[in-house]
Amino acid sequence: MKSKRRVLILFGTQTGNAEDVADRIGRYVTRMHCKAQVININDFPVTSLVHESLAIFVCSTTGNGEFPDNMKSFWKFMLRKNLPINSLCHMNFCVFGLGDSSYEKFNVVSKKLNKRLLQLGAVELIPLTLGDDQHELGYDAALDPWLLKLNNILKEFYNLPDSFIPQDIPLPPKYTVKFSEESSPLNDSAIYDRNTSFPLATLKRNVRVTADDHFQAVHLLEFGIDSDVFYDSGDVVVVWPENPPAEVEEFLLLLNVPSDTIFTLTPSDSNISLPKINPYPCTVRQCASSYFDIMSVPRRSFFEIFRLFNQDELEKEKLEEFTTALGQEELYDYCNRPRRTILEVLKDFPHTTPHVPFEYLFDMIPSIRPRSFSIASSLQAHPQEFQLLVAVVEYKTRLKKPRRGLCSNWITGLKPGATIPFSIKNGSIMLPESDVPIILIGPGTGCAPFRSFIEKRALSTIGDNYLFFGCRYKTKDFFFSEEWTKLCEKKLLNIFIAFSRDQEDKIYVQHRIKENSSLMWDLIQNKNAAIYIAGNAKQMPQGVKEAFLEIIKKEGSLSQEESERYLRTLENMKRYQIETWA
Repeated sequence: MKSKRRVLILFGTQTGNAEDVADRIGRYVTRMHCKAQVININDFPVTSLVHESLAIFVCSTTGNGEFPDNMKSFWKFMLRKNLPINSLCHMNFCVFGLGDSSYEKFNVVSKKLNKRLLQLGAVELIPLTLGDDQHELGYDAALDPWLLKLNNILKEFYNLPDSFIPQDIPLPPKYTVKFSEESSPLNDSAIYDRNTSFPLATLKRNVRVTADDHFQAVHLLEFGIDSDVFYDSGDVVVVWPENPPAEVEEFLLLLNVPSDTIFTLTPSDSNISLPKINPYPCTVRQCASSYFDIMSVPRRSFFEIFRLFNQDELEKEKLEEFTTALGQEELYDYCNRPRRTILEVLKDFPHTTPHVPFEYLFDMIPSIRPRSFSIASSLQAHPQEFQLLVAVVEYKTRLKKPRRGLCSNWITGLKPGATIPFSIKNGSIMLPESDVPIILIGPGTGCAPFRSFIEKRALSTIGDNYLFFGCRYKTKDFFFSEEWTKLCEKKLLNIFIAFSRDQEDKIYVQHRIKENSSLMWDLIQNKNAAIYIAGNAKQMPQGVKEAFLEIIKKEGSLSQEESERYLRTLENMKRYQIETWA
């Protein structure tokens, strides 16, 4: 195997970051005169690992320490108890993890994978390296020195020459493009093939549920679905957004290709699969609407390819700076800090953009990723329907144009009657099988999955539901207040509310939890209550955890160490579950 100079690079990702890093590693390896094979870990037969001599794993951690969807079957196989401890003794490996240190279980997926590979006898070439999205340089802060180590490892492993394919020579693109001789009869920007395998949901109602003068718009959207679609409380809806039409037109004007002519793609390597464009074959316009994520912030890998086609000395100098280790602070200041989009960058370099061959855009621009939303309704209470509670993302930076979240603005801009494809997947939290009390902590849109919990249990007249809800103002963003009030009157819900801005001192859900210390302890210790937390990952989950630790320590007369052990036991028993997002 060594003589083939082949490096297997497997990526496990939910958002696409790991794929981008894997592609960048692949290009680096290729320039070292090695054969790089970059594969989605879901598409690789795990039993073939025994035949690999060198494998690189790039994997991200999602949610509260969850494996990304495309790694779950792989990981399930890796945990088989009947795997011999020397299964992978012929494989050398290294793991590069992607995570966010603001989450409690930072990079836990890469840590678990690294440990399991060692248990199965694989040989670690580079110590586990953890990329942190919170670093001001992002994952590059860890990736740059890691690549230097990889360079030395590969030279020794394959006895490589010191020569390196020059950085100013473009590597072959992933795909070659062939345009049809005829224009598409579908001369519109419809982005989905109606013969898609995904079910369709029809928007029935779209209403803003925050006051008009509130700083944030939050919408409740009700979608009709077919009777054969099933979901359970705690499940998640996955949708595929599209780019705004005006920005799509701006993008098309920058390209020197026919916008409304159908094209097809041919992979440059048999191991490369076609991108998941829908519909396909399609026009450039349809691809720009549904596939290219032109509204995302470009990564360093974008500039590594983009700079190769410049036709202007000033632009060349700036683009080359962005691809060096020393230029990363400048790149961060240009892209990440103001959240500048790929479309805006392409417009900023008018002497380079027109010269980029269309096929290279598939190497430069990531695909639009599907977005997940906790379902805010129970199927039992709303047959043939699911509801979503969506906060519209919009904020200002130093750039003149406000930054807008792609999916939240797209989906809340839909009109009744619009149809969208969707899928259902299991959430990271689920109701207990028994009728034990449940303690729900869901400030803001974090209350969405808990509404589905409460609706389902209320229909079965299960009243031991304790909801801690937080928002800014009682009159502006108190979601579902009327229906929750009615459930309280029926003794089917107990609600504790924290309005953080309705008084001089800010009050949050963790304060309400501590105010009800003895009740919480009685529910947890004597009635086997399950605790659920959902919402923003930044500060709330840690504040809530500290509140429960304080209650356990005080009411249970335990030490700090004993209290932490008690809470870990609840986690292991699935009686303390968290679903958070950045």
